[in-house]
Amino acid sequence: MTTTESHPPAGASAGQPAPVVRTTAGAVRGRREEGLAVFRGIPFAAPPVGEARFMAPRPVHAWDGIRDAYAFGPPPPQDLGNFGGPGLLDVPEGDEWLTVNVWTPEPDPGARRPVMVWIYGGAYKLGHSGQPGYDARRIAADGDLVVVSLNYRVGMEGFAHIEGAPDNRGLLDQVAALEWVRGNIEAFGGDPGQVTVFGESAGAGSIASLLAMPRAAGLFGRAIAQSVPGTFFSDALARDIGAALAAEVGLRPTVADLAAIAPRELTSAGESLSGKMPQYIDRWGQAAPTATPFSPVVDGEVLPVAPWQALAAGAAKDVDLLVGHNRDEYRLFVAMAGQLGRITEERATAALRLFAPGPDGAQAYRTAFPDASPGELCERVQTDWLFNMPSLHLAEAQHAGGGRAHVYELTWPAPGNGGALGACHGLDIPLLFGTYGADLGLLLFAGAEPSAEAEALSSRFRSSWTAFARSGDPGWPAYDDGRRLVQVLDAEPEVRAYPEEASRRLWEGYGFQALPLL
Repeated sequence: MTTTESHPPAGASAGQPAPVVRTTAGAVRGRREEGLAVFRGIPFAAPPVGEARFMAPRPVHAWDGIRDAYAFGPPPPQDLGNFGGPGLLDVPEGDEWLTVNVWTPEPDPGARRPVMVWIYGGAYKLGHSGQPGYDARRIAADGDLVVVSLNYRVGMEGFAHIEGAPDNRGLLDQVAALEWVRGNIEAFGGDPGQVTVFGESAGAGSIASLLAMPRAAGLFGRAIAQSVPGTFFSDALARDIGAALAAEVGLRPTVADLAAIAPRELTSAGESLSGKMPQYIDRWGQAAPTATPFSPVVDGEVLPVAPWQALAAGAAKDVDLLVGHNRDEYRLFVAMAGQLGRITEERATAALRLFAPGPDGAQAYRTAFPDASPGELCERVQTDWLFNMPSLHLAEAQHAGGGRAHVYELTWPAPGNGGALGACHGLDIPLLFGTYGADLGLLLFAGAEPSAEAEALSSRFRSSWTAFARSGDPGWPAYDDGRRLVQVLDAEPEVRAYPEEASRRLWEGYGFQALPLL
């Protein structure tokens, strides 16, 4: 049921009543903003603290009266490390982390508009839906659809292996949010039978996980995965890293021990271990240099098998998939470490030995890219291992399992830093949301007004993504193992055979699986 209040709150559009929607837990009042009805900070589960801490999400507590939904809910405890900044630190406090936000043209139950549900990234250790870069108003308005964003537990609270607690608690939070969408979104003008999940980086890895999770089956019919990371932990690796995390605060990796430390203080375990991870390379192998001790765990229960194996077996054949990556993904991390133009031959050799596929992978990369500098080789192999090949192989697995996948590659270079960052990791976010002056957009666009070229590409992103959410067709052919057609997103977009053919051949036949404990 939808009703309206006669007196709009401060900040509402003049002359328009504030929108009020009744959810299964109680009524919420939003705001009118630029032609949309916007609701922020609606709880979809009970606060995961006290006895509920480290447990699967529990049902939200109902409330009486009308709850104001004007402000984003507090973020989950953040392992900020070197990622602090506007949008990450300037946030409300509190333990009601598990909330959703809704942008809708009109909360009319009869409208039944397509629904897009955003899942943020952040290396599984930081991020929240209230970041300015995730303001979804342009997506909702341009696509005439409903957009939902959600918070989920990250870091120690959401992904550390803890004895006595389920693994993948952050993924279970996402499932609970999708269940909220199924039960409530019609009242906001959305169609619960036409839900698309979309996310970037760890958000895309989460979506790959959801595609493989029996608990998520039927909660969405389409999925957009932007820059899927290939890091999934085996049970043995997760246990070993969990023990190391707990040791950083002098405790055992158990619910009883870790619950003694307040959630926002426990983040110190991940922050401390992240800088030491390269020391564990003999035990943790490829996971060690990633500087994040958190990833989805292939535990055999919540996540039965790695996504590539699940999709190849047909687990998501009824879900339309749009997946892709940026050409120069890893360059962002090289730049943030101050290493652009400083990669030595020794470091490139070490990266090739660790990440290139097969026993002769290092030499194969040098042969495939004979003119590449040490920096280019180091960046190329880590781009391929961490994002590009996991993304491509997810599409190939979906095709092999009888499903349909559309693939894209972003090749347009970020204008910031004189274009030196190329089409790096995260560039798709400000382009998709149109938020050039927020979060990563501040770095990638250097605070400048977007050019007409950038605005045109941004509009293309939104039109393709929303068309896919509406029909399952983003405007270019589905990927197959014959023509391998993909949409290349640049100043002059074109549909062509997958551009990174040299890398594709190097990784042909490679099976992405959960990372082992050595």
